[in-house]
Amino acid sequence: MNNIEALDKLVGVFRSLPGVGIKTAQRYAYKIINSDNQYAEDFAESILNAKKQVKYCKECGNFTDKEICDICLKRKPKIICVVKEPKDVFAMEKVKDFDGVYHVLHGTINPLENIGPNDIKIKELLARIQKNKTEEVIMATNPDVEGEATAMYIAKLLKPFGVKVTRIAQGVSIGSELEYADEITLSKALEARTEID
Repeated sequence: MNNIEALDKLVGVFRSLPGVGIKTAQRYAYKIINSDNQYAEDFAESILNAKKQVKYCKECGNFTDKEICDICLKRKPKIICVVKEPKDVFAMEKVKDFDGVYHVLHGTINPLENIGPNDIKIKELLARIQKNKTEEVIMATNPDVEGEATAMYIAKLLKPFGVKVTRIAQGVSIGSELEYADEITLSKALEARTEID
């Protein structure tokens, strides 16, 4: 691009981030280059600190800087809301009236990408349900083909447990991602959830 190897490499790193195109990557790189050394050092240090300190909660799989996240510590596990990624917990937490806990699958079943049930955190979910005598599992995976398939698969697995399994209502449109839904839409979807047969 500029025949300046260090700058090209920095643009390449920014470009590797999800949703960042070449123009945005260039703007980010120029911002770093045009800033003073302290800004660049603080920026780099915050990335390294986040990488070192943020980990997965041993209970639910959400991001935390402790062994067990605050949500798992403070709430009763009678209702578990199942989501695909930690960013979906953040989206669901915008719904202020949900007082259950979460379970992050870290993916969805996707045969085209060779991701099966054993590649995501389904076994851990089953163990939590048994341990905590959970009464309801809310499937809040994205309303796309993979999310629907995963929800149906988990619902079938949970039938013998006698646990109520519900699916958030489709106020969240098909093919969209949970993280982009506003809190009113999510609140209504959670309120109007339906049982999965």
